[in-house]
Amino acid sequence: MTKIQTECSSLPAAILRPSQLPKKDRGNGASTVPLVTADVGSTTFLNGITTFSPGAAIGHHSHNCVESVMVIEGTAYVDIDGTEYFLETYETTFVPANIVHRFRNASDTEEMKIFWTYASIDATRTMAGSTERHRIDEERATEAAGAGEN
Repeated sequence: MTKIQTECSSLPAAILRPSQLPKKDRGNGASTVPLVTADVGSTTFLNGITTFSPGAAIGHHSHNCVESVMVIEGTAYVDIDGTEYFLETYETTFVPANIVHRFRNASDTEEMKIFWTYASIDATRTMAGSTERHRIDEERATEAAGAGEN
């Protein structure tokens, strides 16, 4: 990450390079690279990139705030409140708070990537069937990102 001091703000601007940032293994063939977080200086939102191996899916879950997700590579299925939809690259979702959803890679041969944004720095994830909430920004990376990954 490159921080850039500016004349107009007390917060530095930043350039984030996903290939140089740590990633979190989410299990089931998914890994996440957090991008804009409180560590960068954000006070109102969080975002990042999650990569899905061929055929990978994450579990059904909900958040305490709005989430928007854009497919940035490959194709996906999103299940929103029990109904599944097919998404192509650059198609984008808007999921209101507390709606159960999940994403899965539509391909059995190619990776799929999503760019996600939470509308709160205090975003949490609650897995379906559980009452246990975990803060998104407290999910820590478990390994360094590999060279060439985005």
